Amino acid sequence: MIRAMIPITLLATIAGSAALAGQASPQPVPQQPAPATAANDDFVVTERLGSKDLARFPKTFGLFTDYINSNKIPGVVGAFGQGQTPTAIVASGKLGDEPGAPRVDKDSLWRVYSMTKPITAMAAMILIEEGKMRLDQPVSDFIPAFKTMRVQISPDSLETRPATKPITIRNLLTHTAGLGYTIITKGPLLKAYEDAGITPFTSDAKTEAQLRLKRPATLEAFANKVATLPLIAEPGTKWSYSIGLDVIGRVIEVASGQSFDAFLQQRIFTPLKMNSSYFQVPASEARRLATGYFIAGNTRVPLDPGATSVFLQKPSFPYGGAGLVTSAGDYDRFLHMLQNGGSLDGVRILKPATAKLAMSNLLPAGVIYPGAVSATGGTTNAQGFGAGGSVTLGDVPGGPAKGTYGWGGAAGTIAWVDPVNQVRATIMVNYLPGDKWPLRVESTKAVYADLAPSLQRK
Repeated sequence: MIRAMIPITLLATIAGSAALAGQASPQPVPQQPAPATAANDDFVVTERLGSKDLARFPKTFGLFTDYINSNKIPGVVGAFGQGQTPTAIVASGKLGDEPGAPRVDKDSLWRVYSMTKPITAMAAMILIEEGKMRLDQPVSDFIPAFKTMRVQISPDSLETRPATKPITIRNLLTHTAGLGYTIITKGPLLKAYEDAGITPFTSDAKTEAQLRLKRPATLEAFANKVATLPLIAEPGTKWSYSIGLDVIGRVIEVASGQSFDAFLQQRIFTPLKMNSSYFQVPASEARRLATGYFIAGNTRVPLDPGATSVFLQKPSFPYGGAGLVTSAGDYDRFLHMLQNGGSLDGVRILKPATAKLAMSNLLPAGVIYPGAVSATGGTTNAQGFGAGGSVTLGDVPGGPAKGTYGWGGAAGTIAWVDPVNQVRATIMVNYLPGDKWPLRVESTKAVYADLAPSLQRK
């Protein structure tokens, strides 16, 4: 199933401890929905009463406004498209609780965290298409430090044995490399990751200052440091959420001869006119950046105010797994390209066969993607895993069709593309934990309910 049903809690632990230490807990300020305005004719804003597109998404619009009216969140933006009709933007609320905070719209900026992963993965697929790397090529061909890896014998110790298989590009793209992640790794290996500074994400200024004391200063140094740590499993034998997409950023640098961020800019952002996608938000654009919140009980605490956000600072290096800030309009263009089989507005990013491959089940033989438990918004629907995102293996009643590809982010964001129905959706919010509210599950159902009359399910 799509990532709407499988939330990421990337920063919840950090936000609940060090980031909130010593902070007061202000009472949340009730927010009322306010109509947005269209920035150009390519998008249709559905908060305009009487708009024909409001009739297309009444359930989704009602869901969003209910969230605002009940003061669960300050603001939310959805970008929805079907076929080649103009993208519909459903926007309610404001960028934050601050007095005078602007209304949200298609150009509002959001921390998308792990929704960075599909973009990084498609950058790798560009190089695979060009023959500069192969899907099953050893990572050590690009990063020699990965030549000799060792596997943890027990999660209770750092005792290891030699790995019998090399880590491949496929493994990095599908979280089957045996790499860890501080959000899921436990025991002594977690401490080893923390001590080595393997923390490729940003949450707030206070936490970031502490993480930078140990984090490697470059993507090259980061990848080389990762290679010194034990694997949690033999490569290609187990799905485990990981820093694989961060490591693939370094592979992209070596294979392309460009810095990772420059490659994304030249090969994806600029040609797709994704002009609001950043690893570092320019100071001139801070006014568009939503405030990031932590929700404790029913109290919304500002964790990273937009005006002074840590994302206005340059990161240690571009984090391919969780580093981007972008807009609903930009992410919709990325999804639209995938929906079209790799091209948009006459610009081709990937060949149709490459885009199809990227959004197919790429898991090594015998490996199963376990998904997530229902208590965290998970689903029992059969799923596979493609390049940086999950893939549905069967039609979901009242939901996405077989082959739907997508992922989400720690702060509640979600995006997917359904090639069968030619449907794409991006939903932007910024609160931790990302599944404090069931917005991802509810919005997925609402979107498909609104589009039900026009679906082409086979």
